Amino acid sequence: MKKILVPIDFSKPSEYAAKMAAKIAKKTSASIYLIHLIELPTGVIDMGSGSKFSIRESMLYLRKTKEKIVAFKNTFFTDEMNVEYFIKLSNPFDGIKKYAEKINADLIIMGSKGHSEFEEIMIGSNTEKVVRSSKTPVIVVKKDDAKIKLKNLVFASNFKEENKEVFSKFLNFANAFNSKIHLLKINTPSQFESTFNAKEKVKTFIKDYNLPKHTINIYNDVSVEKGILNYAKEKKADLIALSTHGRSGISHLFTGSVTKNLSKKALKPMFTVKV
Repeated sequence: MKKILVPIDFSKPSEYAAKMAAKIAKKTSASIYLIHLIELPTGVIDMGSGSKFSIRESMLYLRKTKEKIVAFKNTFFTDEMNVEYFIKLSNPFDGIKKYAEKINADLIIMGSKGHSEFEEIMIGSNTEKVVRSSKTPVIVVKKDDAKIKLKNLVFASNFKEENKEVFSKFLNFANAFNSKIHLLKINTPSQFESTFNAKEKVKTFIKDYNLPKHTINIYNDVSVEKGILNYAKEKKADLIALSTHGRSGISHLFTGSVTKNLSKKALKPMFTVKV
């Protein structure tokens, strides 16, 4: 955990992401890379005749943006932390993805806008696009929780072989905080498995890992989505981790009527990695 990329747009969710990044950096001594993506009108880039923005106006805009990012840095990070910042002319999704690859980021932390319903957090947003496509682990933070300790982490999975790479990346994160890991497999009426067989599947999955303190949990619910959210709520989990499979993976967690009645307080940070 050496390089953490934090895309910011100076919104409240950006502040939530910055606070989470500062907490992780303090524990791991990671470097923070703040990036602000600007989708400027054509006139800002094309300085020829007829452009909507003059060179002077464009430079003033960029200077003001730099002042804002420096103020943001000074607000949420201490002098002891290694924090770099960049302003890029790009659409947010492409810019985040390319810059994460350029610096070989170990983690991306993003704030997420939305309403109290879990289904509305990411759909159609740049955050959701990054989550769907990023091989770099992504933590999505939706609320300001100054007391978050990252001590109880839920790893929800079907515990198939394809998820081992994801699990390894999650363990690197969990070990940094000496977290207790709650391994979670959801049983549903349509995909029922005996508790014994389900536990054996989890044990086989983790046998090659030197796991810290952990529990194995088989949880019954009407759907995988509801099971994950209900279990995390019962355990008062600090974070939920799971893998994604692009459009067919995590996006289904944010649709339908599964979470309409969840309160804002039930929304935990989510750690995701694309398989």
